[in-house]
Amino acid sequence: MTADKATVLEKLATRLLRVSLGRPVRVAIDGRTASGKTTLADEIASRVRSKGCPVIRTSIDGFHRPRAERYARGRYSAEGYYYDARDLAAVKTLLLAPLGPEGNRLYRTQSFDLENDLPIEQEPQLAPANAILIVDGTFLQRPELRDDWDVTIFVKTSEQTSEHRGVTRDAVHLGDEVLAQRLYAERYRPAFDLYERLCAPEKNADVLFLNEDFQRPQVHIRQDARLAGSI
Repeated sequence: MTADKATVLEKLATRLLRVSLGRPVRVAIDGRTASGKTTLADEIASRVRSKGCPVIRTSIDGFHRPRAERYARGRYSAEGYYYDARDLAAVKTLLLAPLGPEGNRLYRTQSFDLENDLPIEQEPQLAPANAILIVDGTFLQRPELRDDWDVTIFVKTSEQTSEHRGVTRDAVHLGDEVLAQRLYAERYRPAFDLYERLCAPEKNADVLFLNEDFQRPQVHIRQDARLAGSI
């Protein structure tokens, strides 16, 4: 699927709406740090909502582990970012399983307050049976989560493009471009390399969203994916 961005997004949203499981559809937007996952997830969610379908929109970042655990291997550790950053058991128990085949649709979108480094006791919400859950984040196709998604979308950009975007963005937040560059060089980049070796996320995703050019993305849908042939 190659067209202007608006057309591509419209077709993706339409295909998602055609997936009928008798329960919420759980969609993962996966990819490198700063590949454009959050923007894509927000844009798809907006189009799905505009067509009258309820959307649950959240991020894996609502399920961090405490700072002491995240940085136990060191602030710049790639292994620490891959293995220790997020509470995957909470993602499954609080969000994905309740919306799955055996779930009661009572879900939570957050378990941890990253800014204050404190756990959160969030009240559960009841998902409509026809809702679409859209979650963005890194490492969403790890073995601990892979079977809990109904549709996986991998946002692909080059290492250079992602790092340029990410360093520019994070330097503002961190107040230090050198620190942002070091984080990408020592933590984020090698952590993604580890993820690629262990999980082959691009190969295993249902949808490959090529996002090197924001305005002219390309989409490839795997033939055996739920979205294939739904239009």
